[in-house]
Amino acid sequence: MRLVVLADVHSNLHALRTVLEDIEPKGADWIVCAGDIVGYGAFPNECCEIVSKSTRAAVCGNHDLSALSEDIGLMNPYAAAAVLWTSRRLKNRSRSFLSSLRPGWSAELSGRKVVMFHGSPEDVNEYVYEEYLDKSILERQNADMVILGHTHVPFAARIGSGVVINPGSVGQPRDGDPRASYAVIELPSLAAQIIRKEYDIDSAANAIEEQGLPEILSRRLYVGR
Repeated sequence: MRLVVLADVHSNLHALRTVLEDIEPKGADWIVCAGDIVGYGAFPNECCEIVSKSTRAAVCGNHDLSALSEDIGLMNPYAAAAVLWTSRRLKNRSRSFLSSLRPGWSAELSGRKVVMFHGSPEDVNEYVYEEYLDKSILERQNADMVILGHTHVPFAARIGSGVVINPGSVGQPRDGDPRASYAVIELPSLAAQIIRKEYDIDSAANAIEEQGLPEILSRRLYVGR
């Protein structure tokens, strides 16, 4: 079974379309999304529609929650401005989709227990980086695979007989590589690959600026930070 994992799309329609076009010839039995479908970018409704139709499962991210509630207490001014802009433009269908997302998801796929969260299993806002991982994150979930997002930094870490995956960010990478990022996992072997794909950054950045969103949100697309 081939599982494709997306995360942190952040309303970047150009990156999302490019990634899905790249996935199609590879074949995917399931596509899942580890949250933050909206925020930062200029196309929240379009991305909600595509993710809702193309994925078998998704969890809510902190930006998804904030766009629904307009709670910006934990956000920097640029993220807060984007959340408020997004919230005021979400269509009813997008709101319904985001409201349906739960903090966590689990399934047994090819005899492997797979769980998915946005930040950490305990907190949607917690950043989990590869260098701080240990086997407890798998043991607490009694899982063979834990999927995380939120950091925008990809990794596939083998820990004992299990694996912890962060596919990186489709729409706003932060590891110094501006290319869209996603992960492909083969089950039951748990063999994982991080895929990077160039997309039309100019069009994504121009759309951000045309909508009056903070300029830093367009500039950072070029540097992957």
